Amino acid sequence: MEKLQKMISEKSVVIFSKNSCCMSHTIKTLFLDFGVNPTIYELDEITRGKEIEQALAQLGCSPTVPVVFIGGQLVGGANQVMSLHLNRSLVPMLKRAGALWL
Repeated sequence: MEKLQKMISEKSVVIFSKNSCCMSHTIKTLFLDFGVNPTIYELDEITRGKEIEQALAQLGCSPTVPVVFIGGQLVGGANQVMSLHLNRSLVPMLKRAGALWL
């Protein structure tokens, strides 16, 4: 859990993903299209990915990918991110975190 805290606190936007997950791809594309440069951890490729996935599950993330943190705070998965986007709350949140300047 300590390693997870370190990972999410180092950058303004952190996405935990898997290459095999289509929703992960959608969320990554959304952020990249905004011009955000998120830190992306592919849990199916990195060392200790299973351990990190278990830590995300302990935080209440279900499913465990994709999971997005903005400004060190858990935003949630694809449903939560898309809801924020559709109600126009995502861009202001990204601006407050310093991940988006426009």
